[in-house]
Amino acid sequence: MSRRGNAALALAAAAIAAAPLALPVGGDFGGSDDKAAAAIAATGYRPWFTPLWKPPSTEVESLLFALQAALGAGTLGYVLGRTHGGRPPGKADDGEH
Repeated sequence: MSRRGNAALALAAAAIAAAPLALPVGGDFGGSDDKAAAAIAATGYRPWFTPLWKPPSTEVESLLFALQAALGAGTLGYVLGRTHGGRPPGKADDGEH
């Protein structure tokens, strides 16, 4: 692709990223979790049990979630690397015939 095409793509990506920041914000963006919690609370539901341990802050909760995601991604990458990386050089499906 030419330099002009690359520049156009970079400009388009920057415009897409900047558009939400430049547009006026109206309304409440609570998210689906808030709406689901409100809908469940409206039914009168009571939890069956309480958690054994509650993280001391939302930062710790976010850290544990990120750690869980990283461990899952690392495990998936390891398994895929072991299954596909151990093939002999002539057996890989690289699209060439």
